Amino acid sequence: MRFIIYGVGAIGGTLAAALTIAGRDVVGIARGRMLDAIRSDGLTLISYRGSERAEFPCVSSPAEIEFRPDDCILLTMKGQDTAAALDALRLAGVREQAIFCCQNGVANERAALRVFPNVHGVTVMMPATYLEPGKVSVTVEPRFGMYDIGRYPHGTDSDDAALAEALEAANIACFVMEDVMASKYGKLLLNTNNILEAALGHGTSKDDLRDRVRAEASAVYDAAGIAWRNVGFDDGRREAIRQAKLPDAPRIGGSTSQSLARGAGSIETDYLNGEISLLGRLHGVPTPLNDALTFLSTELLASGKGPGSMSLAELEARLAA
Repeated sequence: MRFIIYGVGAIGGTLAAALTIAGRDVVGIARGRMLDAIRSDGLTLISYRGSERAEFPCVSSPAEIEFRPDDCILLTMKGQDTAAALDALRLAGVREQAIFCCQNGVANERAALRVFPNVHGVTVMMPATYLEPGKVSVTVEPRFGMYDIGRYPHGTDSDDAALAEALEAANIACFVMEDVMASKYGKLLLNTNNILEAALGHGTSKDDLRDRVRAEASAVYDAAGIAWRNVGFDDGRREAIRQAKLPDAPRIGGSTSQSLARGAGSIETDYLNGEISLLGRLHGVPTPLNDALTFLSTELLASGKGPGSMSLAELEARLAA
């Protein structure tokens, strides 16, 4: 089995490096300076194990790959980039291959299933950081991450088992489950905090506000009849991903903060807090905080401001308006 990592950034880079170091056949799809760096010098993964370099072929588009029937395609781009990626895969000749949505949010799987028949969900718990082109870090130990894996919309199959086996060998704890979307909805609750962290800065205290935003989401889940699994810090399985201190690999924050810091040009809030707003509108549940945070993400992006550009008082005043 060959692993196609579509979107070699923080998560995709960690996956590509870990799988390569474990002896697996990997092809990356990247862009810009990351693509150039990997082609020139490989990809460096910094972790509690130290600095490890992985060399694997990397291309700019699926059109450059001659796909095989047993390829395992891992989508690791942000949700706003999924539609274009799916189109590119289809044009490149992908048909029956397993597509794994290793992404935040719950909309990617449905979008993929519209195009391809063999779609799987993956809940990713992996605090990885894109440090610079050609270098990523992961700041937990003793495993690099914890993944829940299952077929979409439900069930499991041999592709799930094969991916889990490969990732376990690459030092990522994996759990194959019948209802992976319950886990992904649990992760979505956590990810409603991403834009708060991006606005206020990594490590800023905001517990009350975070709880209020998540309470809106929980109310929406109840109204929509959505089952979800707790994957938060009180999930006992998280013992596998304890925080590790890496002095040479600072943690900027989550995926939204990293996108703002790099000036990526887009962020995924529409598929996080925006998903809660969508569900609220469909089921008649007001979601004023998530609505406001979704609009705020657009303004932060348009302003070019990096993470931590607002004070807590400024943010509270904005949300109360």
